[in-house]
Amino acid sequence: MQTKLIKIDADAPNKEDMREAAEIIRSGGLVAFPTETVYGLGANALDPEASKRIYAAKGRPSDNPLIVHICRFEELLSIAKEVPPQAEKLADAFWPGPLTMIVWKNEKVPYETTGGMDTVAIRMPNHPVALALIDESGCMIAAPSANTSGKPSPTEAGHVALDLDGKIPMILDGGPVGIGIESTIIDLTEKVPMILRPGYITKEMLEEVLGEEVRIDPGIIASDSTKKPKAPGMKYKHYAPKADLVLVEGEQEAVVAKINALVREKQAAGLKVGVVATDETESLYQADYVVTIGARSDEDAIARHLYKILREFDDWNVDAIYSESFSTPRIGQAIMNRLMKAAGHQVIHV
Repeated sequence: MQTKLIKIDADAPNKEDMREAAEIIRSGGLVAFPTETVYGLGANALDPEASKRIYAAKGRPSDNPLIVHICRFEELLSIAKEVPPQAEKLADAFWPGPLTMIVWKNEKVPYETTGGMDTVAIRMPNHPVALALIDESGCMIAAPSANTSGKPSPTEAGHVALDLDGKIPMILDGGPVGIGIESTIIDLTEKVPMILRPGYITKEMLEEVLGEEVRIDPGIIASDSTKKPKAPGMKYKHYAPKADLVLVEGEQEAVVAKINALVREKQAAGLKVGVVATDETESLYQADYVVTIGARSDEDAIARHLYKILREFDDWNVDAIYSESFSTPRIGQAIMNRLMKAAGHQVIHV
C-alpha cells in the first residue's frame, strides 16, 4: 500500500483534501490526523472491521480500548447507554479539548472498538483538522495514537510516517501538535469519578467543575495493573524507545552524579548512552547524547518535547537512556506517568 502524505493548513483545511480523507474513513479505511494532544490513527468507530484494521496496522493488543472522537455532544448521547450528570458539566468546561470520558456504551458501539468492554471512551478533540475530518466523514472516529504499539506517541506527521508508511492509505500533516501528551481519561461509570490516565486537565480542574471528589486510579504511577484495562494504556508498556530507559529520582546534585556514574559504566562496556536533562542541568552531563527537555519551570514544554526526544534517541541508535524525573506541580503526574511506562517502571532513587 502506498501512503499518501498531505500537508494541511490547520487554520483552513483544504476542502478537497478533507473530502478525500473523509471518503477513506467512510469506506472503512484508516487516516492519520493531528489532534491537539498527539496524532491519531482514525477509522469509523461504529464499523467493527475498520476498528480491527487499526489494531492490525499498529500491532496493538485487541483488548486495549480505542477512544471514539466526536465533533458534537449529541454524538455522545447517541452511543451512550446512559449519560451521567457529570458528562454535560465536563463537556461544557473542557470540550473541545484534551479530556476523554468513559461511559456505558449502547449496542451501536461494537466490542471491536471498546476492546470487549461494555464501556466506551469518548472525547471531542480541539483541533480544526480533526473536527473537520469527523464532520466531513459523517462518522464518529475511533483513534488511538498513530504509532506502532508500544513506541513513543507521534507529535509530528514524520513520526507517523516512520511507523506506518505503507500500512495506511493517508496521513494528514497539520504540523507539530500543541500539547504533546495524550488526553486525561476520567471514568464516569464509578460511584466516584476516577482518573484512569492523567493529562493536561488535572484532578483539581475536574473537581472544581464537578463540585465533588475525583479519585486517581492507584495504578497510574504504580506498576501496570493485571486487570482487564478500561482505558487505553493501562495494561501495556507504552511510549518506549528502543533503548533501555531508566529514571533517576532525588535531589538534583545526587541525580546528576548518579547518572554520570551510570553513563561511565555503560560507556566502559562499549555502549552508546543518552541522557534526558533540563536547561538547568544539560551542561552537567557527560554522555554521547545529552538532550534538554526544556526548562524545569516550563511544564508545557516538557510535555510537548517528551515523545520527540525519545524518538530522537531511536534515530541515534543509543543503547541506554537515563532521565531525570519531572515532578512538576501541575501536569507533573501526567509526564511521570508516560515516563514510567516508557521505562517499564525502572526507577533509581538517590
